[in-house]
Amino acid sequence: MSTNRYVTRHVTPTTPDRPRPDQEQPRLDAPGRASAVGKRALVLGGGGSAGNAWVIGVVAGLFDAGLDVTDADLIIGTSSGSTAAAQMAGATPTDLFADILAAVPPQRPGPVGRDGGRGPIRPAVNHLERTSRIIGAAQDPADMRRRLGAGALELDAASDDSSGMRWRTTVAARLPDQRWPQRPMWIVAVDARSGEPVVFDRHSGVDLVDAVAASCSSGPPYGIGDSRFIDGGYRRSAENADLAAGCERVLVLSPLGGRSRAPLNWGMHLAAQVEELRSGGSRVETILPDSASRDAFGDDMMDLSTRAPAARAGHGQGRALAGTLTEFWRGQLHRS
Repeated sequence: MSTNRYVTRHVTPTTPDRPRPDQEQPRLDAPGRASAVGKRALVLGGGGSAGNAWVIGVVAGLFDAGLDVTDADLIIGTSSGSTAAAQMAGATPTDLFADILAAVPPQRPGPVGRDGGRGPIRPAVNHLERTSRIIGAAQDPADMRRRLGAGALELDAASDDSSGMRWRTTVAARLPDQRWPQRPMWIVAVDARSGEPVVFDRHSGVDLVDAVAASCSSGPPYGIGDSRFIDGGYRRSAENADLAAGCERVLVLSPLGGRSRAPLNWGMHLAAQVEELRSGGSRVETILPDSASRDAFGDDMMDLSTRAPAARAGHGQGRALAGTLTEFWRGQLHRS
């Protein structure tokens, strides 16, 4: 099932750090948009703290082996992949990789909050179980997104009013440069109230920090003005590679290995998106975690202690794959 259409958002900022959505642009066709911005797309999928570190490690490994894929004409980031995309816009992959290895994971005595900090130990709904129940009850992808948004809004009603600002501060601290890059970058989220997919870019009137915070919001929704947004991985998948339709070459990094919790017949898994891209004339390569990377992830990809091992494993994969991917990425492009 194709879900290639999406909504772009334009907002008029009310303050430098808290823009307010006031206008929704017409729906646009993703293939038309992608082909208009360039020939090569880099797609960075989500996968928690470990997935973010692995993506950076892979790109750094490619870079250190002589292949810079951050020169893509279009970068698409979803969830933790949106953080990686924004980080790469402000620093070299080598520096980002070094920062991960140098970081000391904080002491974490209690359950994780959405802002990455720890709160008091208390009974909590298991996020994976909660969302799996919602997905299992949905009739189709649109119904799934609406239900997930409604569930997130229920959490929002019970959450601390300051949690959104704390989350924004956490995201901002992760970005070397908080300005949108000039090169096209799309950050994927979902409108919690309507269930509509949303793609932010530098023309949206939304700060890069807010776009990333929205794309990574997997618990209570993230507010931008009067609007609320949930994790972009709920649009179609943790990768949303189909948004690159129209690009000649598409490189996809998928920390979750292309899996989807939605029914296979919905066509939301990565393999279905790759098939669609190839049938549309795109050359596509995917990088999935190898066994060493999966071992580094452990059982909890949100665990900050997995970041350094995941980054090292990804770096090894990147270096090993650079030779085979060089022709794919650098080969002569067809000019229209």
